[in-house]
Amino acid sequence: MDLLVSRFHYLVAFFLMGVGTFVMIGDRNLVKKVIGLNVFQTGIFLFFIVSGYVEGASPPLLTAPSPYVSPVPHVLILTAIVVGVSLTAVSLGLIVRIYRVYGTLDEALIREVRGDE
Repeated sequence: MDLLVSRFHYLVAFFLMGVGTFVMIGDRNLVKKVIGLNVFQTGIFLFFIVSGYVEGASPPLLTAPSPYVSPVPHVLILTAIVVGVSLTAVSLGLIVRIYRVYGTLDEALIREVRGDE
């Protein structure tokens, strides 16, 4: 039980990834799919940040005592946040355009209108 409490952050990260995946796969509304993608991304961000944590480590400065914390996961997450925000903006812009053309955000109805089924 002590190991479970000490690794609680990993459980939260995998829970967020699971919820995001469930929403992306299980829902037919396009906006909810984008929200599910954002929840999934948040789980990935949390996983990378938690995996980069080192107990008792200091920032990677020359004057700080070792062991050092690697700044790579934090830099990757900052970049991923910018990419995620851009992806969300483009997705929502496309969803607005899809709504104007088809009059619905339901994926099944859009396929029916297009005749893809």
